[in-house]
Amino acid sequence: MKRAAAFFGAALLCGAALAQQPAAPPELRLWPDGAPGSERRHGEPETVRDVYISNVHDPSLTVLRADPRHANGAAVIVVPGGGHRMLVFQNEGMVAAKTLNRIGVTAFVLKYRLARDGDSPYTIEGHAAADLRRALRWVRAHAAQYGVDPERLGAMGFSAGGELVSLVADHAEPAASAAPSASQRAATRDAIERQDARPDFQVLVYPGPLGVPATDAKNAPPAFLVAGSRDACCMAPTLALYQQLVAAGVSAELHLYADTDHAFNMGQRGERVSLQHWPDRLADWLADGGWLVPRGGRKPEGVPAP
Repeated sequence: MKRAAAFFGAALLCGAALAQQPAAPPELRLWPDGAPGSERRHGEPETVRDVYISNVHDPSLTVLRADPRHANGAAVIVVPGGGHRMLVFQNEGMVAAKTLNRIGVTAFVLKYRLARDGDSPYTIEGHAAADLRRALRWVRAHAAQYGVDPERLGAMGFSAGGELVSLVADHAEPAASAAPSASQRAATRDAIERQDARPDFQVLVYPGPLGVPATDAKNAPPAFLVAGSRDACCMAPTLALYQQLVAAGVSAELHLYADTDHAFNMGQRGERVSLQHWPDRLADWLADGGWLVPRGGRKPEGVPAP
């Protein structure tokens, strides 16, 4: 009898512990009926290996809201890297989002179509960049629902994800894009497509070379760039883009860390103290630019004139 009571008590405690666990963050498809160009593979399961995700055919956003006690209305779409073959979804997605949550920023982690994943039919400049543009439009269209300011929406990309952010932030939307023009967006029934598809600020974390040089630097949003000085892939394009943005009059800040290679994530890889604190430098930059406080009728510093 005592054993039965003990077992029953343990089961109650286990059930209570499970009930207290936070629910998984919601994941929302950007095109519920299938993304343009992916209709035949709509609904196909993703492939998950350890913390990496591939076989993405239904682009989506995973929503991590800032605690209401200190949410400030800023929002960021986080774009993981992975060489366009996979998504480093945890360390360059969810960890980044939770770090942003701590400074009151609501984060949306993007799963985008992968152009180099096996026999993928997708392109980087076409499908993957279109996924990020759709994500920016989606968040702006749903800003009130998530308590965010549609004019304080940034994009933060790692490596290949940084390439996508640069393609969207530092280049005009291609005329041949499947996305409609501004006049067409105003007339469309799709409220999402009426929204602007450029971020208000950009965060590029060891971004790859695709997209450098920028073709529309004068209209690029303020930029925070960070890379390692020994990154053979991505240090040079990061530096070149920074120099181009500054020359075009864009507000930009660059951090190159000594003796550092690629993929240091949010600072948890490696023993260098400076790397562990680079997210603090990002928080400083966001605060200095006014992105972490309600606008009150003014635009944050460094925003290009319309």
